[in-house]
Amino acid sequence: MSTALKRPGGELAARPLHFIWTVDCSTSMKGEKISTVNHAIQSTIPDMRAESAQNPNARLLVRTLKFSSGASWVTANPVPVEEFAWDDLEASGLTDMGKAFECLAAQLTIPPMSERALPPVIVLLSDGHPTDSYKKELDKLLSLPWGRKAVRVAISIGKDADDSVLEEFTGNRELVLQANNVKTLVKMIKWASTLAGMVSSPDSKPREMQEISSGRQSITSNGPLVVRDGNIPAPVPSAGDGDVW
Repeated sequence: MSTALKRPGGELAARPLHFIWTVDCSTSMKGEKISTVNHAIQSTIPDMRAESAQNPNARLLVRTLKFSSGASWVTANPVPVEEFAWDDLEASGLTDMGKAFECLAAQLTIPPMSERALPPVIVLLSDGHPTDSYKKELDKLLSLPWGRKAVRVAISIGKDADDSVLEEFTGNRELVLQANNVKTLVKMIKWASTLAGMVSSPDSKPREMQEISSGRQSITSNGPLVVRDGNIPAPVPSAGDGDVW
């Protein structure tokens, strides 16, 4: 993907867009849940690359943050989507979500963020309750300009997930997507991966972008999200998708 746009008198550098997968790797994610996450996110990469190639005004940078007993970056530095590879995650340990928020906050300051960046996209996946003190770190994250502007979506995996904390993260109940089985989890992950294309689209209207960044989004009667005035379909479970987790 080109990283610069032509303009009279020279080139205009593409604006960076950071996309961060933030994944709960605690013991309760073992087995089917973590294997589904691994497979689903891996499968989104070709589509994210194709979408990115259609939006030369943005440079899509992807990375992965995992948390269990502590939190750490799987991808040490933001990687252009053309070079991004998914490393399969394994599940064990606690659910130190506060440590994940701490890691995110450290990366959403200027620097390392650029003043020219597009709103970052953070997709948080979790099936449990924080086992550490998360409130202070979350407040710090949301106090940062890039923390507030970020497109924050959470995927709640299973009936035991703490949706109240996920709602605190997103700032909007409608941005907490429910996934109680494999089929629905895959749908939610694939939908979340399209957010980067929506944020970076040169056809995005200013009002749409403001609504995305502030978390004001509409919801269908059947379930998850449909962005106002946008064309991105919501990941609605089919009639055959029953509860499993």
